[in-house]
Amino acid sequence: MGASHESASRIVHPASRTIADEFVRRLQEAGPSRLADVAGTSVTLLHALLAELRPTRDEFLAAIEFLTEVGHHTDARCQEWVLLADVVGLASLMEDINHQRPSGATPNTSTGPFYRADVPVLPFGADISRDGKGEPLLVEGRVQDLDGRGLSGALVEVWHANAKGLYENQDPDHQPEHNLRGRFRTDGQGRFRFASVKPGGTTLPTGGPVGRLAERLGLRLNRPAHIHFRVSAAGFQTLTTQIFDKADAAVRDDAIFGVKPGLMAEFHAHPAGAGSRRYGLDLTLVLCPQSSGQPEQTGRI
Repeated sequence: MGASHESASRIVHPASRTIADEFVRRLQEAGPSRLADVAGTSVTLLHALLAELRPTRDEFLAAIEFLTEVGHHTDARCQEWVLLADVVGLASLMEDINHQRPSGATPNTSTGPFYRADVPVLPFGADISRDGKGEPLLVEGRVQDLDGRGLSGALVEVWHANAKGLYENQDPDHQPEHNLRGRFRTDGQGRFRFASVKPGGTTLPTGGPVGRLAERLGLRLNRPAHIHFRVSAAGFQTLTTQIFDKADAAVRDDAIFGVKPGLMAEFHAHPAGAGSRRYGLDLTLVLCPQSSGQPEQTGRI
């Protein structure tokens, strides 16, 4: 009897190794470099994958068309490539590989596709809800080092979705520019404060090629309610993280693998008579010192 269809389909075509080896040889002729190492390893793995899966020409062209469409859907407001990396877990893996943090430090997460670098600096305590829609939320936090010392003058960037789970740059027809975004400087004790509205849980966008692929694969698209923070200070590693509402059921099955135990917090309801604020969030963000030889990332503007 011949080999089963499954085992036969896993027989790697010898040409894949021959071509990959020749590609690596040509790279070596140009001299050693990190770029050449990455290119050589990537091409070798891609050739092996192609030889194992044995796609038809139409399937191969469909993959090329998908990647082309991802590029077409990427612009200054929305990063479809980042979304793709998020959905398959590559972004979370990259953070775990490159930002291993000691005990007591706030875990790092991926930036996500909706970050904007052009947000203005706001005064201490400012309201980042530019349309006033949603349940009021007061966020009070502190940035400190591993020894508990507050970091004065740290830059705290914040952004999050509205109550419907939509970010301003994916919902520009219904939200004002820079809605639910702000940049703040910590005070002399490392404290920051801002007003906003309670975010809703989000769903990965399905209008682009990545969302449509996720739907076809039957993947869960829900993310728990969360707020993004990016914190930078001279002499410290830049922290990019997300603080999740631990009461949201989606914390158990986040679509982009971003939830970690140290990032779940209580969006607590204020008791009656506490003023107009209905919810509060108190948090401490702990930065790690800059490693020797690591380029400084201060986030200065």
